[in-house]
Amino acid sequence: MEEVDVEPAVTNISGIRHGKRMGFAWGPGDILVYETLDKASGPTGSGCAFIHMVRKDEDIYSPILRKLFNESHHIFVGLQTIKEDLPSKSKKPQFVSISRNYRSVIRACMEELQQAAVSANDTEMATQYGNQVSILLAVELIWNLCEVLFIDAAPAGSLLLHLLDWVRLHKSDVDEKAKEVLLSDSPAEHRDYWDVVVSYVLQGRLEDTRKMLVKQATLQPAAKNMYKLMDSLLSKMPFYNPGGTQTLTEFDVKWRNWHEEVDRYLKDNSFASNQHLEVICKILLGDEDILLEHKELLSTWYHFLVTRLLYCHPTVKPTELHYYAQSCVTMFLDSGLPEPLDSILLAAFEFDIHQVIKDCSIALNNWWFVAHLTDLLDHCKLLQSHNLHFGSNLREFLLLEYASGLFTHHSLWQCAVDYFDHCPEFGRVYLELQIERVPLDTERKALKVLRICEERQMSEQVRSICKIMAMRAVRNNRLGSALSWSIRAKDAAFATLISERFLQDYCAKGTFSDLDLIDNLGSAMLLSDRLTFLGKYREFHKLYGEKRFRDAAKLLLSLMTAKIAPQSFWMTLLTDALPLLEQKEVIFSAEQTYELMYCLEELTSSLNIATLGPDGPMQEEDVEVTKVEMLRLALARNLASAIVKEGTIQT
Repeated sequence: MEEVDVEPAVTNISGIRHGKRMGFAWGPGDILVYETLDKASGPTGSGCAFIHMVRKDEDIYSPILRKLFNESHHIFVGLQTIKEDLPSKSKKPQFVSISRNYRSVIRACMEELQQAAVSANDTEMATQYGNQVSILLAVELIWNLCEVLFIDAAPAGSLLLHLLDWVRLHKSDVDEKAKEVLLSDSPAEHRDYWDVVVSYVLQGRLEDTRKMLVKQATLQPAAKNMYKLMDSLLSKMPFYNPGGTQTLTEFDVKWRNWHEEVDRYLKDNSFASNQHLEVICKILLGDEDILLEHKELLSTWYHFLVTRLLYCHPTVKPTELHYYAQSCVTMFLDSGLPEPLDSILLAAFEFDIHQVIKDCSIALNNWWFVAHLTDLLDHCKLLQSHNLHFGSNLREFLLLEYASGLFTHHSLWQCAVDYFDHCPEFGRVYLELQIERVPLDTERKALKVLRICEERQMSEQVRSICKIMAMRAVRNNRLGSALSWSIRAKDAAFATLISERFLQDYCAKGTFSDLDLIDNLGSAMLLSDRLTFLGKYREFHKLYGEKRFRDAAKLLLSLMTAKIAPQSFWMTLLTDALPLLEQKEVIFSAEQTYELMYCLEELTSSLNIATLGPDGPMQEEDVEVTKVEMLRLALARNLASAIVKEGTIQT
């Protein structure tokens, strides 16, 4: 069997290719695609046709990504416990914290996948891990931006600081390059030295830039003043402090003064003799041509956007972002078409949440990201106005799709239950349908499924599971387990059937199996008459074993007179009475003996048991006749003894 984890090519089902057609079979989480032969064309060759399994969500079968699903499940459940009536100001820090928890889980899985890719011996597996890392990188990039723009909703001033952190987090290759430069014998002469310096400036890491420039200044004493001037400009650049006393207007004035100072030094050619410092000075002024000359260091249009905002519009408002983002895409990509990731980020900068979710649903290979992000945004009250045509809202639709995919996995289905629980409109319906598809491989797994159904009062599913397990136990001749499952299902008919099997086994072997279960039936024995009889008959044996003969005799008689015992079992009961009738002490009273005699006569008349013939070997019928004769004799003796005893007591 060949597994396909790619988007299948469009197949014209009605078309015929070399006499073959395509057939499809839908499963709960995947599709079987197979080749069929056209009858008209006849056999085209020998051999078996290929069967392809197209999985809806291949990622759930990755051991590393499974950790992502498990960990995010705990975060999801925790998010649902946040009270709705809390004021939005007090909930916002909680939502930001939850968003960061989701991102930390993504990054942990990403790091593990990177390690797996490095240590993988198989090239195909290494490529697969690498692809998964790329997807998670994009997912974390989008989530982080959504956190900044939608969840944290940073205002002007703070917004740029968050965007800088966003770019720095996702453009960390400069640190690796810087480490290599600093570990060399002469860092200032390293071929990548100026790339590192410029990269630091592009990311707004001016303190790191100053430290690197010191190394160059020591090599060029003649240019000491020039480096000192650049150091002064870098140190003076103002950054907005959200927790400080300075207002945004005051910051803007201070930043403009600094900007004018940098521009003045550039125009008077203070750095004309040093090409690298002049480039840095132009970057500090936000020169677009210089920035675009460093496309390779920027690598992405959104890095270009943040750098441009940092050195041209540090007080940018959220509502202005889409304008700058669109212009940066146009300048950076030239005439090139944007990738799906670019379109998603652009939609985020335009504050079009629904477009972000829609594009992610199309571009990403599973529902994990859109389901969890939408749920978080819905809790932030950012999706209230968007309902789908078929009744469910967007959050619920995505959670249902994601949870349905989890249900195809042998262990992750347990996580899916909680997702269905928190879908108020269709969650229960989906759970009822999906829970019936869980394969009950073991009794332990069946008990897990059963507990889930019982906790949610899913009575129909409880009965179905118990019946399946009871039938399986009967087929394996495990009567105790079968009876336990039928009692749990409250299935009187099946409990009666299994009780009959217990009684048949007793008749054949003379002993009961699963005594612990029968001894502890309690009120469950009332489920059916046959089960009641089984429990009471076992109780008779216990009383007999404890030598409580009178109680045992009374119970035995009541089983027949109250018609609890099936008539087919009366002969066994009467035979059980023989040892009691033969006791030296009179156990059955005269009245009880008459009742036993009546039961015996009723039994013999219904079975048409004749008297024992004089000749010939004893047949099965003859054995029954012998039992009847012995019982009549024992009953007659006991009646005589009982009458004598009772007459003596009366005298």
